Amino acid sequence: MSEQIVEQMRADWNARAAEDANYYVAFGRRDQDEEGFDATGEEIVHGLRWEMRRLPEGSPRARRALEIGCGPGRLLKPMSQYFGEIHGVDISDRMVERARGRLRGIAHAHAHVALHSNLEMFADESFDFVYSYAVFQHIPSREVVLGYLREARRVLKPGGLLRCQINGLPETAAHYDTWSGVRISAAELEAFCRENDLQMLALEGVSTQYMWTTLRKQPAGWAAAVRRPEGPIEIRRITNAETSEPLAPARGRYAALALWVDHLPPCCDLLHFEVTVGGVRGRLTYLGPRERDGLTQVNLRLPEGVGTGLQPVQLGWRGEAWGAPGKVRIIPPPALVPRLVALSDGVNLVSGARIETRSVKLTIEEVTRPAELSATVDGMPVEELEFFCTDPLPPRYEVNFRLPGAIGVGGHVLRLQLGRRLMGSVPLEVVA
Repeated sequence: MSEQIVEQMRADWNARAAEDANYYVAFGRRDQDEEGFDATGEEIVHGLRWEMRRLPEGSPRARRALEIGCGPGRLLKPMSQYFGEIHGVDISDRMVERARGRLRGIAHAHAHVALHSNLEMFADESFDFVYSYAVFQHIPSREVVLGYLREARRVLKPGGLLRCQINGLPETAAHYDTWSGVRISAAELEAFCRENDLQMLALEGVSTQYMWTTLRKQPAGWAAAVRRPEGPIEIRRITNAETSEPLAPARGRYAALALWVDHLPPCCDLLHFEVTVGGVRGRLTYLGPRERDGLTQVNLRLPEGVGTGLQPVQLGWRGEAWGAPGKVRIIPPPALVPRLVALSDGVNLVSGARIETRSVKLTIEEVTRPAELSATVDGMPVEELEFFCTDPLPPRYEVNFRLPGAIGVGGHVLRLQLGRRLMGSVPLEVVA
């Protein structure tokens, strides 16, 4: 690993911590107060707690957790209540200093500077749970990101869990920096798990900036040696993963199934276990923990080209059918309806339609040709629109632009046109 990269990361994040630590961590609003900053982490903590259901039953006080990239302690502070001991590391000593201040009074919570951008200060097999959010997406080196994943496996106890977010967007640049970091594809992550004996239990948000995965540490050699267990397995129920209806469209945002499977063995994961729909393999996204009724939830995206009508759903293991098939009704996909779903200031993202920096950020969905989008403010054309695909499904795009120079303080109307089609008119309040 290049020491120059590590020092560049430290320098850049120290500068960001000095300028406005809360903004660069939560990216919601400049000069955010502590209460507002804490609130930005609530949804993330909820998601982490949901995956912690996979941990063995026992007293939380006996568990140890580690956060990679703890920043000023936004997640460390609320997560500390679920563990008897929790640690966080960060490349920035200024961020760590802030974290220590926020954690003052929580004796079992500790923040450390990662001098060499690794976990060298921790012993092998010393943590039950390792997690990371909005960290790897800012690292410019693939070597550093994969090094952290290897280190996470090293410090996890056997059967321990890693829950982390990775930038899974397609490669678009020859060079990455400490803000727009390296991208790692789902295929690359899957290969890494096979090579490092990590059991993949969740892989959500594929091909997006916020690709989440849950991995369980298995013994060396596990991936090559694991075999399909003997015994019964049965699909008890099939619904739409998004709506809970007993059907799904062939394409689009709701083209996803949730299966409730009886007797699913604990060795199953997204790399060995399979589900086909209409004879075509779907993309598994989630294998849940076994519920009290003995059922396990299995989520998947429908495969491209699946037919409509009543289709067979077959469980499998490495290409071999397993158990009796179920059936689900696949319906034709609805027509796409292009629409604006969010609007905010381009910097202060929680401002809504109150534009404070003369930059505007839009989120549009179900638009297949974003280059056809045009915008005017009070009839004045917006000269340059920047498009960024944030999710190939439904699809979703982020659109950024600057207000025309002649637009002053006060109320205005933004009009969006997609080709000849009016997408809508929305009010703006410009305050600067």
